[in-house]
Amino acid sequence: MFYYVLKYLVLGPLLRLLFRPRIEGLEHVPEEGAAIVAGNHLSFSDHFLMPAILPRRITFLAKQEYFTGPGLKGALIAAFFRSAGQIPVDRTGGKASQSAVEEALKVLRRGELMGVYPEGTRSHDGRLYKGRTGVAVMALKSGAPVVPCAMVGTFEIQPPGRVLPRIRRVTIRFGEPMDFSRFAGMENERFVLRSVVDEIVYAIMELSGQEYVDRYATEVKAELAAARANHPKLRRPA
Repeated sequence: MFYYVLKYLVLGPLLRLLFRPRIEGLEHVPEEGAAIVAGNHLSFSDHFLMPAILPRRITFLAKQEYFTGPGLKGALIAAFFRSAGQIPVDRTGGKASQSAVEEALKVLRRGELMGVYPEGTRSHDGRLYKGRTGVAVMALKSGAPVVPCAMVGTFEIQPPGRVLPRIRRVTIRFGEPMDFSRFAGMENERFVLRSVVDEIVYAIMELSGQEYVDRYATEVKAELAAARANHPKLRRPA
């Protein structure tokens, strides 16, 4: 209920008014049945803009930190994400990540839309980074098509560190559904999983026009954080 109040009465109309999103390829999103929407992740605003323009409800995997933040602000953010039906993801890997995949599969088995960011985290510099294989496992286990999606312009309106987004027009672009049924039953083959996720990320890159970096964003972020710790004069880009 809360999801639809936000979508149709509160956030949805406001976001459409402020950002006037240009929507391309919406016909590629199935009108019914399970599907995975796999997109790039450039801004905190992505969590709201894509659901606002989709005719169907979509459930996202959201990082666990959104559900465990301290203080009043943390409690409000957690309440928002829970009420909107989003699934917390423990990004430490192993069994924790497997649990998130299983929750996502439950959504797909109900014939619903599942939203995933293959990079596993927001891009800190606007480039597109190497994808994690969780989305490939979901696709092969569920048999659901994968719809690539590109958010264009959201990094510019709200880069890391910016609390309130700039009011500028953005584009949300969907590509043709990707069918990976040829790999059915091979979800435990790591080379197959890598091939699938690389194909998905390549489709996102073609839609977004981003520069691709063949490294995990979390690794690059960790290196930058270590460099700042060793050199206090280095500052996070605005």
